[in-house]
Amino acid sequence: MAKDPIKRIELKDGSVRYRFVVDIGRDPETGRRLQKTMTFDKKGEARKEYDRIRHQSSEGTYVKPSKATVNEIIDSYLKGATRGKRANTARNYADAFRCVRDQLGDKPAQRVSKDDIEDLVDFMLTSGRKRGGKPGTGLSGRSVNLTLGRLKAAFEQAVQEGKLVRNVVALVKPVSYKQAEREPWSDEEVRTFLRSIARDRLSAAWRLSLYGLRRGEVLGLRWSDVDLKVGTLKVTQTRVLVDYEVVVEEPKTKNGFRTLPLDAELLAELKALRKRQQAEAEEAGEAYEASGYVVTDELGAPVHPEWYSDEFGRILRTAKLRRITLHDGRHTTLSLMEKAGVPISVISKWAGHYDSAFTQSRYIHASGDDLAQGAEKLAEIYKIA
Repeated sequence: MAKDPIKRIELKDGSVRYRFVVDIGRDPETGRRLQKTMTFDKKGEARKEYDRIRHQSSEGTYVKPSKATVNEIIDSYLKGATRGKRANTARNYADAFRCVRDQLGDKPAQRVSKDDIEDLVDFMLTSGRKRGGKPGTGLSGRSVNLTLGRLKAAFEQAVQEGKLVRNVVALVKPVSYKQAEREPWSDEEVRTFLRSIARDRLSAAWRLSLYGLRRGEVLGLRWSDVDLKVGTLKVTQTRVLVDYEVVVEEPKTKNGFRTLPLDAELLAELKALRKRQQAEAEEAGEAYEASGYVVTDELGAPVHPEWYSDEFGRILRTAKLRRITLHDGRHTTLSLMEKAGVPISVISKWAGHYDSAFTQSRYIHASGDDLAQGAEKLAEIYKIA
């Protein structure tokens, strides 16, 4: 009869413990046999753990007990996942784990269960959005699924590294949700906006924001990127917020680098802005900052992205226009171009897109003449009667 591996141990105070020693394989470098000793209060608990270790050792799936926390698993994942990424992209990766760190960060990763992840999902859907440091409203289904996807990848990496037995995040189903549809401005709303900014100091900038450019692209535009003689602008960099700091970056993809023709009205606005800045520089003298940016304050300093968004909102309130974001303005531009009959391949090139929504751009080449057609169509759409 086989000898029972579970030993009964009597301590000096009269209490009883149950201990076993089990083989857990061999050291891959020395070839020496590795053993593990464990002690439990109850024999049944000791038996269960002994059988588990023996089974996993024979299957080659045994994972040593670890105190590594969820935070440590995430940190290890981010180290590789964000290597070589732009600062803004790296911050987005890290931000996806905010709720995870708040709810499970200090918990040993090996003790995280499927129920823990389900509870995390419920929390994110009801209170995941922080308001002034306190839980607020819920996150969108898209945001929750983004977090689940990143957490699943982090746990999967830990499984591959032998830190976890299995990936419990993979057992949790993504949230079902209906994508909220943003309604772009109508032709008349666009014209109302253009009338409202006609006398604004930065009217050229607001037109650029309705020219299919992202906020960061508008604010990153330098006069060296604008050819006022030929009538073109080049998108070569962006100014974006990362941890409340303004960072200058290149476009995410090669498609983001592009040269766009300017319609006559926008070209005239940019020429007027250039002259205005030159006059402001003469008036300010040494106090003027020759930053070289197109969108600046009266002293030549590039404007802050948040100020730009806030000012856009103020203009909409004054004009009593339906509230949209600057990104919605970009969406408005592309939608109106499509409505006007501009080919989808041209729109895709214009926007600097690369995703599946504009798949045709991979197969149909948009020439310079095609892009000029886009400028002509926008000029027609935005013409104030």
